Amino acid sequence: MKITFVEASDIPDAWFQCLYKILDEGWVYEIQRGSFVGHKRLEFEFVIVNIRHPASRPLVPDMPPGSGLPLPTDMEYVEKYLEKLMTSLRAPGEDYTYGEDLEPQIYKVIDMYKEFGPNTNQAYMAIGSKATLDLDDPPCLRGIDTRVKDGKLNFIVYFRSWDLWAGFPSNLAGIQLLKEFMASEIGVDDGEIVALSKGLHLYDYSWELASQRTGKPAPEVK
Repeated sequence: MKITFVEASDIPDAWFQCLYKILDEGWVYEIQRGSFVGHKRLEFEFVIVNIRHPASRPLVPDMPPGSGLPLPTDMEYVEKYLEKLMTSLRAPGEDYTYGEDLEPQIYKVIDMYKEFGPNTNQAYMAIGSKATLDLDDPPCLRGIDTRVKDGKLNFIVYFRSWDLWAGFPSNLAGIQLLKEFMASEIGVDDGEIVALSKGLHLYDYSWELASQRTGKPAPEVK
């Protein structure tokens, strides 16, 4: 598998760099199971994104003035996503929420660091179970690992499948807000995010948008 590495200063920078690289390095396949069956994805085989200063504002990308391109997300949506991360409330029709798994683990991790200090490898927050494989749409975010080093809380997150155009900036902004909350509760500073995925992709409907934003040619939809 080809492993793509991205070093970014903040979340908007990470988003733009991933858009730029996927148009060069992504592979195209037709979806046989999952969201948008019959459509095509342009996808990294595996990507590692290291964001050095994810707390830098703005958390979400903007578009060049006069470009006419739609924003991929906004902070109103991010705040709603944060609620899904931190609470177990489930809306009608939802098979799951991340908060069902994360809500109790968030406070256990906070207490673990406060009681025992930073030197542990056990402060990992898992999402999903073997039963999620039976869902029509299993959780995309599958785990948030943590490390406190040099007085800073860092997150290592894994997505099994991840929409680059709108999901990536929304999800990372929400996860960053969660990290800031946890760092404050633990009593440490905010640190980095390392995000990993074997499924970071662009759906075919967003290829032209990515092309216009980066100035690179989009794959042909056949």
